[in-house]
Amino acid sequence: MENSKFFAIEKELKLDEGYQKTYKNVDELLPTLPRSKGWWLDQLLQYQGFWLSNYGIRGNMLIDDHFNPRPTDIIVATSPKCGTTWLRALVFSIINRNSFDFSDHPLRKANPRDLVHFLEANIRGDGSTASIDGLPSPRLLSTHLPYSLFPECMTDDTSACRFVYICRDPKDVLVSKWHFANKLRPKGVPPLSLEEAFDLFCQGVSHYGPFWDHVLGYWKASLESPKKVLCLKYEDVKKEPLGCTRKVANFLGVPFTPEEENKEIVEEIVKLCSFENMSNQDVNKSDTRSQEIPIPNSHFFRKGEVGDWVNHLSPQMSEILDQITEQKFQGTGFSFH
Repeated sequence: MENSKFFAIEKELKLDEGYQKTYKNVDELLPTLPRSKGWWLDQLLQYQGFWLSNYGIRGNMLIDDHFNPRPTDIIVATSPKCGTTWLRALVFSIINRNSFDFSDHPLRKANPRDLVHFLEANIRGDGSTASIDGLPSPRLLSTHLPYSLFPECMTDDTSACRFVYICRDPKDVLVSKWHFANKLRPKGVPPLSLEEAFDLFCQGVSHYGPFWDHVLGYWKASLESPKKVLCLKYEDVKKEPLGCTRKVANFLGVPFTPEEENKEIVEEIVKLCSFENMSNQDVNKSDTRSQEIPIPNSHFFRKGEVGDWVNHLSPQMSEILDQITEQKFQGTGFSFH
């Protein structure tokens, strides 16, 4: 079924010796892991406390064994359906703001995932690290992996690579995940009901879930290492896009100069990266698919609204999710309100 789409390319790769060993370890590990029904893939597997696909586990183990971080690496991190596309676009625009004219910007011609490579996929490259090692610095990479799954060479204080993370109200995350999953389910397979998606999500069974553990991993890291990890909330971004854009630029060590402020460069970046602008670009309205993950660009744009969950979830569903969220975040200092 859907798994074959993601792994057909892998089987054709000529792996170097180190990759062969990692692939062998993955193949030996997968049959031993707890399994649950997936949302669109056949199954999700529980790996080090999180639910991942075969694809995600393989990517994570390749990162553990072979990824060589650089001090200038910037990792755009999200739990799925929390604003990944926007954050990729924003970080790319901030870092490259002196390289392109806004009227002819790459984001008008390419989906953000083609400009900020997905680490779990890019680490595969052509069966070695040649592809990812060949990217120029600073490398802009994105990930859905939980913070705890990264190797120490990326997360300890001696590593200078930085993580920019965004999260979102779990009620909106659930609804967005549910819509997205049904777009990806193979033809002939019945749609996933909202009730079934709700049950899975509440149990923590979703891609890279449990959602709450994913958020807390990055939140706690941002408190312990504020120069290394920045946490944003999607709701804040929608409410104060200019302030959040400046916050990201400051964190990345490239604050906007007085001259850029006078030229309204921040406003230009906010406009360029807005949901309204990106969703109306021809490349994002098409069936264009990335080589890394063959999903149409159009699937990554639905509404981008805060609070759309009220149009889908029952009051009881909302109450249960709020109770889980309150319980999970109690005493952590984190809240979506």
